[in-house]
Amino acid sequence: MPDVVVRYFAYGSNMNPARVRARGLQVLAVRGARLAGVRLTFDKMSRDHVGVGHAALDFERGSWVEGVLYDLAGTEDILRMDRFERTPINYSRELVRVESGDIELVGWTYFANRAVRQPGLRPSRAYLAHLLAGEPYLSDAYVRTLRALMCSDD
Repeated sequence: MPDVVVRYFAYGSNMNPARVRARGLQVLAVRGARLAGVRLTFDKMSRDHVGVGHAALDFERGSWVEGVLYDLAGTEDILRMDRFERTPINYSRELVRVESGDIELVGWTYFANRAVRQPGLRPSRAYLAHLLAGEPYLSDAYVRTLRALMCSDD
C-alpha cells in the first residue's frame, strides 16, 4: 500500500516556511494553493498580545484565500502542529480541498473557534510579516492585498 501524503494548508503565520520548520515539522515539498468558499479575517484573539488579531477563516461563497501548502513527512507532523494551534481549544483541524495550479489536493487546515474570536481586531506588522514570507507561493495580487492591510501598530 502506498504512503499517504499528509498536507497542511497554511493561510496565517505558518505561511512562513521557516516558522513551520522551526516548529519541528518535516516538510517534503512546499507550493502555493487556494481555498475556495472562505475569506481571510484577523479576528482570532492573540493569546500574547491584547488587541491584536490573528488569521481566521469565515465561510463566504465566491471568496477564496491563498496560502502555502506543505507536504509533510507523516501524520506526526500535523499532530505536532495541533499543539502550536492549541487544537481543539483555539482551532479545530479540518480536511479541505485546495487548488494548486490546475490540480485539486486534500490537506488539513485550521478554523478558529468562535470563543476565541473578536470583531474589529487587526494583525500586527510582525505577524503580517509571517504571512508575507509566503510571497514566493502567492499571486502578486494577493501579496498586494496583504501589504495594504491596516495593522494594529500603524
